Amino acid sequence: MMASETRQLPGGAVVGVVVTRHRRELLADSLKVIAAQTRPVDHLVVVDNGPDDSAREVVENYPLPHTYLPSHRNLGGAGGFALGMLHALSLGADWIWLADDDGRPADENVLAILLEEAEKRDLAEISPVVSNIDAPDKLAFPLRRGLTWKRSQSELGADFLPGIASLMNGALFRASTLDVVGVPDLRLFFRGDEVELHRRLVRSGLPFGTSLKTKYLHPDGSDEFKPMLGGKFHAQDPENEVKRYYTYRNRGYLLSQPGMRKIGALEIVRFGLYFVGVKRDPKAFLQWLKLVRQGRAEKFYRY
Repeated sequence: MMASETRQLPGGAVVGVVVTRHRRELLADSLKVIAAQTRPVDHLVVVDNGPDDSAREVVENYPLPHTYLPSHRNLGGAGGFALGMLHALSLGADWIWLADDDGRPADENVLAILLEEAEKRDLAEISPVVSNIDAPDKLAFPLRRGLTWKRSQSELGADFLPGIASLMNGALFRASTLDVVGVPDLRLFFRGDEVELHRRLVRSGLPFGTSLKTKYLHPDGSDEFKPMLGGKFHAQDPENEVKRYYTYRNRGYLLSQPGMRKIGALEIVRFGLYFVGVKRDPKAFLQWLKLVRQGRAEKFYRY
């Protein structure tokens, strides 16, 4: 850690929080853009979930005040962000800006635009559009509006989307917001922790949303969402067993929580149609049901 973290942060301080594991080159790219922001972060906290392949050297080359937090237990994205966000609060942050190690702000003006929009609209949280890093006009993750799935920014319309946010990719939180909604749930490890935090944000009644005036670049994640019935429905089907385990288990927990229970029955129909009718793999549907029930029962065993 740098001794500079003991200094009093200025009023309105922004503390950036980045979680990394075994992706030194991608982390270096991300920190380079963060360091170039026209409104610089006042302090950067990097949580390293993989100190066996340490990112310390990358972090120490960051030119502004920073803290390197190695975790000798892999906390996952959920635990890593929880640790980093709590540390940011302990430093006296007024704003907390989140970033993952495989994405980066689209340009040097992202933080300035987010702060301006948050102040102007009196928001508790604001996110940039999360765009495909290889094709920035496309969304990194498809966005559902009713029965329609949007895959490009041009389909989103206005310059602000209230009540919609991607919470770990360039999201900017007021510190006071975390007093109300808390930090990500360590038990979820990864996959769905941002959806669960979004659920809490919705239920809090605090104003939040996405600004279409700026972007955060992230690798394409749309391939996991498999279309059905002419694209009116989609089912998430990750490419490997570990991701499927955490995605479906955590989804079971999410669907048992207040604010999400009404869509639980639809999920059974949707995934039954996908696994049995489209993929023709009844065993995969039974495995999905098993993992969903495990999450609903709050049995958060590691894979």
